[in-house]
Amino acid sequence: MFVELMPLLKERTLLITVARIDQKLKVNVIPTKARDGEDQALTTPLTYTALPEELDAELGKHLASYVDSHMQLGSTLAEAKAEMDAAAKAARQRAKTSQQTAKSTQTQPKPETPAPAPITAETPNLFASAPTPTEQPAQAAGEEGGA
Repeated sequence: MFVELMPLLKERTLLITVARIDQKLKVNVIPTKARDGEDQALTTPLTYTALPEELDAELGKHLASYVDSHMQLGSTLAEAKAEMDAAAKAARQRAKTSQQTAKSTQTQPKPETPAPAPITAETPNLFASAPTPTEQPAQAAGEEGGA
């Protein structure tokens, strides 16, 4: 009986109670929490009620099965916790990376739009000075033809 409990006793303390109920015995094997925050499923007790002769013959097999199930559950819970921790770490890293990317795009100066080119042509003036010499003969020729 105790050989079967040894793997479980490596990690935690077990409370074993035995009670007589009429001609039968009731055996409880109750694992304690190994550390704070541990899943409550790892403290599920085993209760076995049978005649003393049956307990002598069968309890070892039932304890071996219980310890095996308990160890598998502990392993599965540890794997699930490790996977969730890794996923949370990856999500935090992605969020941090996206925040840094968003900040870098916000801090980069926006390309400046070029200022409109200054107008180089002179604006016509209503009070323009006298016509240039090249314009006078054309006006004179127009007057001669009309006379």
